[in-house]
Amino acid sequence: MGQRLSYRDALREGLREALKVDPRVFLMGEDVGRYGGSYAVSKGLLDEFGPERIRDTPLSELGFVGMGVGAALGGMRPIVEIMTVNFSLLALDPIVNTAAMLHHMSGGQFSVPLVIRMATGAGRQVAAQHSNSFEAWYAHVPGLRVLAPATLEDARGMLKLALIDPDPVIIFEHAQLYNLTGELSESEVLSMDICTSKVRRVGVDVSLITHGGSLPKALKAADELACMGVSAEVLDLRVLRPLDDAGILASVRKCHRAVLVSEGWRSGNLAAEVMTRIHEQAYAELISPVVRVCSEEVPIPYARHLEEAALPQVPKIVAAVQTLMRRPS
Repeated sequence: MGQRLSYRDALREGLREALKVDPRVFLMGEDVGRYGGSYAVSKGLLDEFGPERIRDTPLSELGFVGMGVGAALGGMRPIVEIMTVNFSLLALDPIVNTAAMLHHMSGGQFSVPLVIRMATGAGRQVAAQHSNSFEAWYAHVPGLRVLAPATLEDARGMLKLALIDPDPVIIFEHAQLYNLTGELSESEVLSMDICTSKVRRVGVDVSLITHGGSLPKALKAADELACMGVSAEVLDLRVLRPLDDAGILASVRKCHRAVLVSEGWRSGNLAAEVMTRIHEQAYAELISPVVRVCSEEVPIPYARHLEEAALPQVPKIVAAVQTLMRRPS
């Protein structure tokens, strides 16, 4: 039987392991030290590893992300925590113009082995400026690897592999997942990779393709659809750049129908890119056109009932599948 813990605990264990095995690794960010992290992920690590390894920074994302880039160039393996994805916009220049581009612009002479972790997503009534899902923005940029761990195993194991990558890696942790609890499969952690998608539920009628905080919703929708006689496969993208075309196409070619579920706004959503790749490479395999369930085209509201209405929810996913199944082939 596996160890029972929370998503937050799994992230902390991943950090602890990284700090223990490699003296070049250190964590830096706002409130990561004495406060224990905005989401309590780094709680206790300051006492265990000291202020040289767990570094509280000033409230300047531009400044401390830039320092992380410099430390990576200098041979360290920094893990930079940005409190929420909206604050990462203040650090777009060092992330996009420097970290992502330097290997190319130096003709391969320099790499930036930097890991940036940040919370993303809505559902907590923290209003428009703290409820964004900008994964698609970063997945658009060559030179970055973008990860979205949505299970305990991915939360525990992806960091280790991200630190081995010679290029910058962005890890998106959906804030609704921190309290998720369950049993950790050590075997799955040991077989972890940061290149492929993962089938979380096997099905044959329709493929529900999703990532991050929308994964639990897709799995619940699949449960409800099973009661209606529809066998839904749930594919967790988990690696948003580079996308695992082979895994996506394998699921679609088996199910012949697909619904994309993503918390980002509909316009410019990563779901649109996945849909395009499916239509480009597996159009003849489809019984019906691919559809998507995304957030409404509004800033995420504060009021609970409006926030819920703006986001992808289980009933919306189920309704999309039901409509798809009724379409004539």
